[in-house]
Amino acid sequence: MSPCNDLILSCNEIQDTKLLSLVSSVLLAQGNKKAEVSAVGQRIVKVLERRLPEGQSARYLLPVLSNVISLSPESLTEEQTNVVSKKMADWLRYASMQQGVAQHSGGFFSNPRTRQPGPVTEVDGAIATDFFTVLSMGQYYTQDQWLNMQTFSMLRNWLLCYGGKTLKTPNSDDKSGVDRSVMSMVSATSTSSRRLPPKDRLREKAFEYCQRLIEQSNRRPLKKDDGDLQKACLIEAVTIMDIICKQDSSYVYRADSFLKILHGRISGDATYARALLPIAQFFLNHGKMAAVDSDAIYKHLFTDIPAQLFHNPSLAFEFVQFCKDNSQFFTETSSIFRQSFPNLFKFLAWNSPPLISEFVDLLPFLLDAGTAVEIFHLLLDLPCLTAALDIQLRSAALPTSERAAWDPAVKPATCLEAFRHPLYKSLFQYLLRTKSAPEDAPERLIPLRQLLGSLASSPRVMQCAETVPVLLELFFSVVAEFADELLINQLVVLLLQRSDHLYEIPAFKDDVYRVLSSQLVMLCKLHPALIVELSKEILEFSGTVSNIQNKEAIFTHVVWAIGEYMSVSYDKRCTVEQINRFFETLEAVLFEITQLRPLASTPSYAPRAISVLMATLTKLAARSQDLIPRVSMFLSKMRTFVQNPAVTSVYCEEDLEEILIRANELMNLLKMPSVAQFVFTPPVDVDSTRFQREVNDSLPFALRIVTRLLEPAPGFMPG
Repeated sequence: MSPCNDLILSCNEIQDTKLLSLVSSVLLAQGNKKAEVSAVGQRIVKVLERRLPEGQSARYLLPVLSNVISLSPESLTEEQTNVVSKKMADWLRYASMQQGVAQHSGGFFSNPRTRQPGPVTEVDGAIATDFFTVLSMGQYYTQDQWLNMQTFSMLRNWLLCYGGKTLKTPNSDDKSGVDRSVMSMVSATSTSSRRLPPKDRLREKAFEYCQRLIEQSNRRPLKKDDGDLQKACLIEAVTIMDIICKQDSSYVYRADSFLKILHGRISGDATYARALLPIAQFFLNHGKMAAVDSDAIYKHLFTDIPAQLFHNPSLAFEFVQFCKDNSQFFTETSSIFRQSFPNLFKFLAWNSPPLISEFVDLLPFLLDAGTAVEIFHLLLDLPCLTAALDIQLRSAALPTSERAAWDPAVKPATCLEAFRHPLYKSLFQYLLRTKSAPEDAPERLIPLRQLLGSLASSPRVMQCAETVPVLLELFFSVVAEFADELLINQLVVLLLQRSDHLYEIPAFKDDVYRVLSSQLVMLCKLHPALIVELSKEILEFSGTVSNIQNKEAIFTHVVWAIGEYMSVSYDKRCTVEQINRFFETLEAVLFEITQLRPLASTPSYAPRAISVLMATLTKLAARSQDLIPRVSMFLSKMRTFVQNPAVTSVYCEEDLEEILIRANELMNLLKMPSVAQFVFTPPVDVDSTRFQREVNDSLPFALRIVTRLLEPAPGFMPG
């Protein structure tokens, strides 16, 4: 910001390129006002248009110009972009091949007789024989070499902003791919290249530059840092090639052969894994024109990379972003993508929560009727997968001498020993599988979950566990859009079964129970008949008293669903015998948790579970009215229960009061069986009355209305 209002910076009259760069940077930093950005852009281009005086260099202006087009690409006119494109083409192609000279500050000890600069070299030390690129090595660099490197650094953004707006050439109306390819090859000569429109010429020089970088990437660098630069430039070169081919399809044929060779050369080298993503993106974008087996490329990408490099955070983000950007294409054209979901989830298991938002976008594309069940199991086992990946990495880091096979007769003492032990090896292999295996039974992982319990307190495992509830909720919302009755039934059964088999992290289990209980209600609403169809499994779950304490949320919602949907209104197959069977099961549970015991042995159960059990028994009795006397007698005994000293010692007064109020309200409702049946069993084939809708939304509200009808206010005298 300016230190005072009277001081106003302007770049309009500045001629010196270095000063212009400094002032322009300040102006751009003061705010993203389009007028200010445009003024800076106009001035930069105007200075670049003219021949610069001796000692001035355009290298100070390119970073500012790059900033301008990032902030406001529309700041430049087409005429101005043509001017810059022409300059950029020359800077890319015609930089000096001699190294620069060291700049001496002068002084008594300076040597006026400096040695002539030598030629630039390749990364492997050989003398460069082709044109200069960012991978050309020198001790010092000339001004035009700096411009060459700066131009390459802003090339991708420039082509994306302005490269597609090409002027038509005399042959541009010719739609023949072969003819266009021939034209493009002819234009590669210096003379015809000069006659191309500036943007087409820049595209051509950029393509040649990228080809040169790909060739240079095949050289063995002398320094490690040069190898890292080599890989980064290779990724950028392939990405720019892809952009050029999108803007002019005649380049596809030239790029295709280059990238096939490149893929074959680097696909087996894990250090080049990031470079495989832009190559795959190229063949994904241009696969129809490029004669290549795309499925083979995708198979290698989805099989090997996640399994080997899940622990590389930058690769993980780029890989998942690649999948997210192309998820629609993959789901429509290739089965490899969905089959590889166990591998993709390794990125999330190791790098959560940073990747959670990406997987929220990605998960819907991985789900279909064929993968839903397996993904459900995998989501619940995600923290366990994190622990297994940790063991896998530690095992790989062991010296060869310590990787000897363990004695099958000796039980492993640690997770690391178990990783290679025959007893657990197949279990680890299943959890760490690279592709879908729907035929395998996830129940076999129970021993492995117990074994990996020692890693449950690991920060990485606990972070992963925190992402599961979010993905579970998304899972059910997506599945609800395509699930048929068979899949819904299957998920409900698995939901009840898996509630017993979760990784031992208390907070994780509580969160999962909360999500599963709410999603159970959603599945019942989608397919109410499942209460009848899965009566055996539901009876077994709801009849287990320990579920009230261990899985109160799920238990309560299961009991609620029984009372809501065990009705002939929802399924004509519902019989009085089935209603009675459910009643007897739940009656036994309620009796078990409300029977009076000695003071020291009275357990505490969730008051909500007691209230829901009472309400469900009342609903069932309203549909099988022979049961009304039994439930009425039971409800009448609740006063004795809530007043017992052994009970008052473990429940708070407010909870006991609510239980008693609910029991009285239900008893009052049962005094009018026809009303009870109407309230608890609204017809599903017609619109419900307002009263019935309120009953479904708030049962206590309806019960209190009935209570007021049956119990007149004090002082009321009938006429």
